[in-house]
Amino acid sequence: MNKAVIIALDFKNFEETKAFIDQFEESLYVKVGMELFYAEGPQIIKYLKEKNHKIFLDLKLHDIPNTVKSAMKNLARLGVDMVNVHAAGTIPMMKAAVEGLIEGTPEGENRPLCIAVTQLTSTSEEMMQEQILINETLPNTVLKYAQFTKEAGLDGIVCSALETKEIHEKLGLDFVTCTPGIRQASDSVDDQKRVVTPEKARELGSDYIVVGRSITRAQNPVETYQLINKQFLGL
Repeated sequence: MNKAVIIALDFKNFEETKAFIDQFEESLYVKVGMELFYAEGPQIIKYLKEKNHKIFLDLKLHDIPNTVKSAMKNLARLGVDMVNVHAAGTIPMMKAAVEGLIEGTPEGENRPLCIAVTQLTSTSEEMMQEQILINETLPNTVLKYAQFTKEAGLDGIVCSALETKEIHEKLGLDFVTCTPGIRQASDSVDDQKRVVTPEKARELGSDYIVVGRSITRAQNPVETYQLINKQFLGL
């Protein structure tokens, strides 16, 4: 499994995104989320692909199976490298997502990786039990959702790095773990509940870490990215 630091492009528009991206000379792995994609649409994906960046399109699809399948057919045509759904959408929905990606991927190209969100890293166990009404521990819920995800034929999950060790032990090292909630020791945790440092994520076995504000709001984003990359990859 190739490990990578994914930079979350949590910007309002194309201009802010371009100003940030233009600081880098190397190819990056970036995350385009709802805010940016809903503001700019497919043109932002086209721009990033022309710059030879890999893209995790983070839209967290969650709807009836047929709708998700149709949506994934369209997303596959954009040439992104990874997409996601909510595991809470059920096994049939997740299976439909993969079917849509396979049908939508142009001939001769690899379909995007498809991963499922288990529980958001902004969600605490108390919140999950009292507001989502899941009467279970957070680790057990994440593991069960991960098992559903693998059964549905997806490539992996979005989870906290705190959960990756058990996920890999139970579901194999080839089952992708993509982990947000990454902060350097000196950073504010903001709205995240389950956070770890890049070094800790490496120790726990994360395949991908998603880093946003620690890089995008840094005084020198390029140097900070390079530092976090070294910390995570153990260079």
